Amino acid sequence: MDILDGWWGAFFFGSLTVLEVFLASLVLATFFGLIGSTAKLSDKRFLRFLGKLYTVVFRGTPELIVVLLVYFGSAVVLTRIAHAFDPDVKFVDVPPFWAGACSIGLVVGSYMTETFRGAFLSVPQGQLEAATALGLTRSQTLIFVRLPQMWRLALPNFGNHMLSIMKDTALISVIGLEEIVFVGQMATTVTQKPFLMYMVVALIYLLITSALTCLMNALEYYANRHMAGAR
Repeated sequence: MDILDGWWGAFFFGSLTVLEVFLASLVLATFFGLIGSTAKLSDKRFLRFLGKLYTVVFRGTPELIVVLLVYFGSAVVLTRIAHAFDPDVKFVDVPPFWAGACSIGLVVGSYMTETFRGAFLSVPQGQLEAATALGLTRSQTLIFVRLPQMWRLALPNFGNHMLSIMKDTALISVIGLEEIVFVGQMATTVTQKPFLMYMVVALIYLLITSALTCLMNALEYYANRHMAGAR
């Protein structure tokens, strides 16, 4: 294991980068999922069409292709916009961190859209009618009645989406972000030990996903604690 002595620091900081991408992607995916599910449940046909289009496009396109399209496509668009204001601008570089986080957020958010939509529909209709009878507005009903119950119902699948986000962070190495897969590639080039280096990467991911699984189990137990006595 002496061959790893010069790489532990790089793997450590690569792991921190992975966690940062994970958190940013999780926030974005949750946001896109809530927006998408709200659109698909809307009374307006145009919003339902947009919600369906979003899920069809991003659930049907490979994650790696989305990462590449967002990274290079956003650079092209921003360069043209900047060039329109300043002709001297030749190229606008997009940070791989945010390109990757947005890509993963868009893809996983499309799956979260269906999870949240199903959870919203699972809230008993009688409670929504009771909220209306009490004079609650639609926004108040959403915040105080639907969202608290929706989260409990969505938690199992939400945990699966969290794991997907964590594993998808490995894709961002293709656009140059120095996370653990990128470090593994560099270490392999120097040491010529691909199996050992990628095994280290796999173990780091396994440790993180195991911690996330324990966290989600604890959250599910907490969310369903009031039902324990009814069983």
